[in-house]
Amino acid sequence: MTMGEFNTLDDFDFRGMSVLLRADINCPLNRVTLEIEDDNRIHQTMPTIRELVQKGAKVAILAHQGRPGDWDFIPLDRHAKVIGLMLDKEVPYVDDILGPDAMQAIRSMAPGDVIVLKNVRELPYEQENKTMEEQAKTELVLSLAPLFDIYVNDAFGASHRSQASLVGFPGVMPSAAGRLMEKELKALKTVFEDPVRPCVFILGGAKFGNAVKVVDRVISKRIADWVIVVGVTGNAFLKARGVILGTPSDEFLSREMTSEDMEAAKTLLLEKGGKILLPFDVALEIDCRRRDILVGDLPQEHPALDIGKGSIEKFEKVIARAGTVFMSGPAGMIEKEPFALGTRELMEAMTHSKAFTVLGGGHTASAAEKYHLFQKFSYVSTGGGALETYLLGKPLPVVEALKSAHNRKCPPKEP
Repeated sequence: MTMGEFNTLDDFDFRGMSVLLRADINCPLNRVTLEIEDDNRIHQTMPTIRELVQKGAKVAILAHQGRPGDWDFIPLDRHAKVIGLMLDKEVPYVDDILGPDAMQAIRSMAPGDVIVLKNVRELPYEQENKTMEEQAKTELVLSLAPLFDIYVNDAFGASHRSQASLVGFPGVMPSAAGRLMEKELKALKTVFEDPVRPCVFILGGAKFGNAVKVVDRVISKRIADWVIVVGVTGNAFLKARGVILGTPSDEFLSREMTSEDMEAAKTLLLEKGGKILLPFDVALEIDCRRRDILVGDLPQEHPALDIGKGSIEKFEKVIARAGTVFMSGPAGMIEKEPFALGTRELMEAMTHSKAFTVLGGGHTASAAEKYHLFQKFSYVSTGGGALETYLLGKPLPVVEALKSAHNRKCPPKEP
């Protein structure tokens, strides 16, 4: 992928233009007060909003929060307030999308104005995944596209979805990637297409999911020189290697893995195991305390909740020699402080290295924030499902839609 395949903010003159900005500001909320607890996603898209404002655009933000029926499915008035505080100006919330209030608010904007429209998932068809051509014919696109000059998509975290607000507009109007979208794709391109060698992947987390496919792909495509597997992924590969972990760990894995997953992991270890680095010791929880033991001393009737200190030291040496390091998923159960050691130490090793370092996944990013390491990485991705889709080498519908609009230009301005 090259950035020249789609437009960015550099490709348009936004003065006086009406811009529909699709942002990903879906934030963690307090269950009791429903107030925003972490505004990082809003913060990440602010460079795009500020640039559009500074260039004299009229900006209407289209976004979502939660899903219909979920407790965090709320209006975006709180989000508008946060954006206003960050811009140091009033950002009105419009409790409408396609009705007369929205139409009036959009038409009334002056250059430099920003408004936030109603939660787009209030539309019953918004979560339907269809082709760009089909989504371009939805009421949302047919109603809003004529009111705007340019569509900007800055919602990388939702770019794996082919929904109306995400892919429909590039089918009918000039479109561009926002600065966050551009940064995400550039960072991932650096890791996946042209990494500085050696390139090390650290894959962990509490879900095994597509881990085998990801490990297989990055080794087969010669993206990664080494893959360090930790967390549940590490335990699963240890089991695939023939290690009997013990009842608690085995029971957890049985809920996460199918027999097909296990066979795939065994085959991968047999064919490409020389590139896969597994823990040789683990941390057990015994009487609410951490105890490190060698893998050879398993099975144990206590859960393995982190990699051991010996494995941490081994992996730190690999990271120290790396030119690129990508980490997705914690190395242990970071909710319990004694078992956050592996995650914290590996992250610190990344920040102390001279490598280009990228973190991916919500839990990984949250851990980096907790350990005050967030700003020390070369890049921290905002994507969850989008990042997993990218890891698997699948096309991102939003990016494909933006590519299709590459040659669509704005009509000339009236003198």
